[in-house]
Amino acid sequence: MQSLQQQLEGLDELTSARLGAPVSLQPIPGGIPVVQVVVGGREELPIFVTASDAQILCICYLWRDEEIIPEKRLSLLELMMDLNPSIPLSSFGRVEGHHVLFGALARDARVEDIVSDVVALSDNALDALEALAEYLR
Repeated sequence: MQSLQQQLEGLDELTSARLGAPVSLQPIPGGIPVVQVVVGGREELPIFVTASDAQILCICYLWRDEEIIPEKRLSLLELMMDLNPSIPLSSFGRVEGHHVLFGALARDARVEDIVSDVVALSDNALDALEALAEYLR
């Protein structure tokens, strides 16, 4: 099986062409292979791509629990559950107190498929922040 770095070769150029913005890839040091994908103009919403033996996971951190307006928390969570089925190639989740959007692909996905997921996730993250801003501080 090829390494994540090898599998992502060309991701920056292909994603840049699809979004019309510069894209950079930055490997994150550590025991688990992770690559940070940063889209120009969307630097506050990097996408992290990692892989296991079974899947490739693309994840974008949106906000922390403490950024939710307390009296709107239940409404926000219900709305996120309602929106989940209609978000193309992405789902809401929570990782260690961070609300996230994520998408998963088969471990042997082609770089073109990963590009589609990264583009959708980046667009969906912007849409989610805009749509849900009234619930956040």
